[in-house]
Amino acid sequence: MMPGREEALQLLHKYTQTESLRRHALAVEAVMKAFAEKHGEDPHVFGLVGLLHDFDYEQNPNPPDHPLKGAEILRSLNYPEEIIHAILCHAEYLGVERKSLMDKAIYALDELAGFIVACTLVKPTRSLSEIEPKSVRKKQKDKAFARTVDRNCILKGAEELQLDLDELILFTARALKPVAAEIGLNA
Repeated sequence: MMPGREEALQLLHKYTQTESLRRHALAVEAVMKAFAEKHGEDPHVFGLVGLLHDFDYEQNPNPPDHPLKGAEILRSLNYPEEIIHAILCHAEYLGVERKSLMDKAIYALDELAGFIVACTLVKPTRSLSEIEPKSVRKKQKDKAFARTVDRNCILKGAEELQLDLDELILFTARALKPVAAEIGLNA
């Protein structure tokens, strides 16, 4: 049986104490759900992947422990293998083959959502409405800005999804608007 969102949220809160990581989880969940809806997939399942993809990071920050130890926890809680596989796919260093649209989406949207949030946080209005692909791409070239974001994942992820990066940037910014207040931004 598919776990509910409340159960997944409790799991996230059990393992993730920092507000910034919790906000990141909510951001990626929102973008994954919107992506699923746009492509006729199950938004609940995609959302669970987004919500839980980094739930074990604070406890296991070093590769490959993250997300392998998280996968063990999810298996012990009887999470479906499709969710666990997708979560493993977001870690490039594991070399897990991205087969499904969900696998490819979490890989592409995890880093992009984080980067767009960072770009929005430096705007005076902190408004997602101000996000434009040109300025996001310009920030991507600045290696000192949001330096923990893997730019290659963003580019390779858009390519694997066979989507134009500018369109994906706009889609991601729009998908974040419904949770803007929860993640410390303005719509």
